[in-house]
Amino acid sequence: MAFPLIIIAGFERQAMEEKTFLMEQRIAKYRELVNNGINPYPNDFRVRQRVHDVIQRFESKSPEELEHINDELAVAGRMMQFRHFGKATFIHVQDGTGRIQAYVRRDQIGEKAYQQFQRLDVGDFVGIRGKIFRTRTEELTVLAREVRLLAKSLRPLPEKWHGLKDIETRYRQRYLDLIVNPRTREIFQLRSRVVRLIRQFLDARGFLEVETPMMQLIPGGAVARPFKTYHNALDQPMYLRIAPELYLKRLLVGGLDRVYELNRTFRNEGISTEHNPEFTMLEFYQAYATYDDLMDLTEEMLTHVIQEVIGTLTTSHQGHRIDWSRPWRRMSLHQALIEYDSIPPEKIRDPDHLKKRAEELGIETRPEWTSGKLMTELFDTVVEPKLLQPTFIVDYPVDVSPLSRKKDTDPGLVDRFELFVGGREIANAFSELNDPLDQRDRFEWQARQKTEMEEAGQIIDEDYLRALEYGMPPSAGEGIGIDRLLMLLVDVSSIREVILFPQLRSEK
Repeated sequence: MAFPLIIIAGFERQAMEEKTFLMEQRIAKYRELVNNGINPYPNDFRVRQRVHDVIQRFESKSPEELEHINDELAVAGRMMQFRHFGKATFIHVQDGTGRIQAYVRRDQIGEKAYQQFQRLDVGDFVGIRGKIFRTRTEELTVLAREVRLLAKSLRPLPEKWHGLKDIETRYRQRYLDLIVNPRTREIFQLRSRVVRLIRQFLDARGFLEVETPMMQLIPGGAVARPFKTYHNALDQPMYLRIAPELYLKRLLVGGLDRVYELNRTFRNEGISTEHNPEFTMLEFYQAYATYDDLMDLTEEMLTHVIQEVIGTLTTSHQGHRIDWSRPWRRMSLHQALIEYDSIPPEKIRDPDHLKKRAEELGIETRPEWTSGKLMTELFDTVVEPKLLQPTFIVDYPVDVSPLSRKKDTDPGLVDRFELFVGGREIANAFSELNDPLDQRDRFEWQARQKTEMEEAGQIIDEDYLRALEYGMPPSAGEGIGIDRLLMLLVDVSSIREVILFPQLRSEK
């Protein structure tokens, strides 16, 4: 039975009133501390150990062994639990590496200090000095000799038994989410490890990490709507980049033949479970390589990273088992449409047949769409959701691949692949187009096809063409969506779960 809105509103109002009352109590305690000459925010407590280090050092020790260890520990963190037992109190303290129990006794820290300690609240930061021991329940615990308030928390944490469940609050107040939800901390710790391992993998193979402009005069390297800004001193409009590609390829021209950038990219488009206006991309480029080489490199890199962070090459995503073991399946875009959508092989490039099939599926087509564009729309609708296991889709139409090298055996196609896992694309790569005359023709064709959503195709990057005219070695390049990769590894359905501060509407 659904509750009437008036009852729900009543619950919310009561919760707000209770929260306000608790805050007033905490502010009163803050003022009491100040009046008694105690600084609620001191900065002179020196931490000697982090919680993880303490646990790692002592977790294998027996109670008898711990009795003979008299080392004084000095740990600090947020107080997450507070259980009074008359003359003693158990608390749980959490820092950025873990949580540990502390035992605070009146006869250990003194009467006055114990009285002050009892005025603390869950959420306060404390510093603790003492020795390690095990309780009767075998829990590793710090016997406190001293407890100091390090930072007073004026807002109460979410109710301990229910935690922070509201999705929007979790995203908007990520700091709170990190405090009370261990799973959130684990996701972002794993994200950090993935990024670090990718860098190490590429560094070990002679790739040079570089940084290219976030603000660009011409937003190139992809077809997407850019964010616009204006540079006052230069008196000219600028754009947040939609891809670093054209700058990275300028570096190939300059002789840096293995480069990568792992950084933010911006696109002024919709927000969904798979899209955020700013996201993290890995782009890397290798001279004297082909898209076949990058398929091998991608398999090697991702299986290495997954084995290191997950411990196995079998993961689960939204109820599906994903086997990352090599080799991964490779099939052409044409083959995929024939196999998954039963397009007759003789009709695979027929725009009339493809348009009719798209309309049967409810896809709104445009008169200017080419057969290549129709193929990719059909693929996105019918095939992509079915590609659960790692699959390289290769050989895309030239008219949807303006920066890719044409196939020697079929100039209507290009040497390009996209990697799909879990029913979504996570990588795009191709052998690079390094013919400056062909590139100019494609840029000009793309500009003629411009639409409202394809603002990046309206401007021809003359400096990039000039760079190509100096000569770029045969090369291949790839972009991998780090956020989407993380979604697969931590088994979440929304990109917001793997971005610390996703974009949201402003609070009313």
